[in-house]
Amino acid sequence: MTIEAVIWDFGGVFTTSPFEAFNRYEAEHGLPRDLIRTVNATNPDHNAWALFERAEIDRHGFDLKFLEESTNLGHPVRGADVLPLLSGDVRPRMVEALKLCKARYKVGCITNNMAQGHGPSMSSTSEGASRTAGIMALFDHIIESSKAGVRKPDPRIYQMMCEVLEAPPHACVYLDDLGVNCKPAAQLGMQAIKVVSEAQALDDLARITGLNFPLIAEAQA
Repeated sequence: MTIEAVIWDFGGVFTTSPFEAFNRYEAEHGLPRDLIRTVNATNPDHNAWALFERAEIDRHGFDLKFLEESTNLGHPVRGADVLPLLSGDVRPRMVEALKLCKARYKVGCITNNMAQGHGPSMSSTSEGASRTAGIMALFDHIIESSKAGVRKPDPRIYQMMCEVLEAPPHACVYLDDLGVNCKPAAQLGMQAIKVVSEAQALDDLARITGLNFPLIAEAQA
């Protein structure tokens, strides 16, 4: 099968997963492990997270609604305390893989983000946004949920990317750290890669594309 485009998520793919930061916060505050993920997974189409990523509420609204939802689960957490946890550390090997893919394929980014953050990486600081600006400049097209008004895993957002890249789903590879976001991509015909680790994702991408990503690690050794 001929590959025409490689489409990427951002957080948890080009940066370390925010789930790690969530777990550190929970441990530091005596909260149950994965509480924040549980809040985000409860009523996933209409909860605070979903509304904020579609720009249907502002930062203040997210703060209050997340507090309400976490309180309903027995452990009050303010949304304002969660937002700073979203920015992870950049994964250099993944960035180099993007550059190699760009030399051969069309490349796009589909990211669920929040209008109150700085750029598609959802950074809470201008410094963090600057750090990822160079990565974003590599993409042929970026779709941000906060601007599009639709978010993953809604199939429409994947179809939007295929249309703008002029690549049919069966000719696309999609990478995301969340299985729930990979599922609709696969159902549309894309070859979906769930990013569990950087090494695993690059091995899977190399298998599909035939590109020699191990050379990246050798070059940086």
